[in-house]
Amino acid sequence: MEPQDGRLLTGQFRNSGSPPDSTPAAGDLRHRPLDRLSAACEVLMGHAGEASMRTVAAAALAAYGELDDHGKRAFFTRVTSAYDASPDRIRTAFRRWEAARSRGSRGAEELVQLFDEVEPPRQLLLRRMNHAPGATLALVGMRADLRRLMRSDPRLRPLDHDFHHLLTSWFNRGFLRMSEVGWEAPEELHQYLLRGEKVHPMASRAELRRRLQPEDRRVYAFFHPATGDVPLIFVEVALVRGMPDSIAPLLEPGPVLDPAQADTAALYSINNALDGLAGVSFGSFLIKQVIEDVGEQLPQLRQFATLSPVPGFRRWLTERARREGGLRTLLAELEAAERQRDTAAAGSARTRSRLLPVLARYIAVERHEDGRPLDPVARFHLGNGAAAWQANWPANEAPEAWQQSFGAMVNYRYEPEHVERRHEEFVRHRTVALGGPLRAALPHHDRPPAAGTGTTDDRPAKRGSAHPRG
Repeated sequence: MEPQDGRLLTGQFRNSGSPPDSTPAAGDLRHRPLDRLSAACEVLMGHAGEASMRTVAAAALAAYGELDDHGKRAFFTRVTSAYDASPDRIRTAFRRWEAARSRGSRGAEELVQLFDEVEPPRQLLLRRMNHAPGATLALVGMRADLRRLMRSDPRLRPLDHDFHHLLTSWFNRGFLRMSEVGWEAPEELHQYLLRGEKVHPMASRAELRRRLQPEDRRVYAFFHPATGDVPLIFVEVALVRGMPDSIAPLLEPGPVLDPAQADTAALYSINNALDGLAGVSFGSFLIKQVIEDVGEQLPQLRQFATLSPVPGFRRWLTERARREGGLRTLLAELEAAERQRDTAAAGSARTRSRLLPVLARYIAVERHEDGRPLDPVARFHLGNGAAAWQANWPANEAPEAWQQSFGAMVNYRYEPEHVERRHEEFVRHRTVALGGPLRAALPHHDRPPAAGTGTTDDRPAKRGSAHPRG
């Protein structure tokens, strides 16, 4: 957009307090949504009053909604560069703070000024866009577009950081409410669940009904006042007897268990429903509140556990098998089982006996350089205070599951009396809580000593990867 065009449209906004409502002639500047959006941003960053800011913010979001991906990328690029923090102003503010400190002052006022200069004006622009009706959800959608386009343009990463910073504040746990979602919920809410389910996708509302309506099934979601009936994140729960070792009985039609007869609540799927809230962490809060509420409703429940995917296992095993002979044998057996999934060979006891110790090693022993487990799902649940409890194979016959982990899944057990301690030990010391069959599956030289709780064991972090073993 040429500077004079921007000034022209900015003047139109300022003079009227809103975009002109007359029909523009062909070729008029107002036909170009990117130009209208850029001009609206200039007004928002100026001295617009509260009332006009609401109108201009609404016009900005409406113009954004007309953009294709090319226009969105151009807008994000312009915002990232035009509304960046000023290095000169930051340096000046920093020198003032240092000078105040050298005079013996705490430099509190100078530090506040430094904070103001370090914050990019982009954040103020986004906050002012949020004045429009329905803007919070629209901005979440805008960030989803940004994250998609950013994959091919890492220069946009600073803008994503700004979005994340603001959304983390706007979607603070204190603003969220948890509700159970039933079959009687509005169809629009059902559609969000259908679209948002990424772990175990559903092809139809009939499949969704199996997860909502029977007495032995529950779905809980977090909602936010600014997004209305749009779920932010949801967790699916099955009431069962015993620790589940296969996903099919939890998803497929079958006999309904009287909840009073259940002894286990299986949290078998947790999903962010909005891509724009990726990295805004409230999944741990939802899981803990679900456990608390379900436990109060059904006090006879003895255990709360997940049945979780192992998304990085196949890639790790394939890489490691190039260096470890014993793993090459296991990999060949698993690849053969994949080709014969419809036969008994796919679940052979011999392959399972080879696989389970390696799965336990992957979850409990193999680490990044920072001491965290390699597997992202393990990091999530262990960081929430769960214990890695049981490895299962074959547990998921879906093609995607075989691509991720040869169909293996892991149970993470949540024991409310130990959750906070395990969370703190994982965060502070990278300690992995182990228990049950998974600990027993580890070779003796990897098995930690009993921790004295009677139920779980804690494994200290090992930096880097474990040494090669056959």
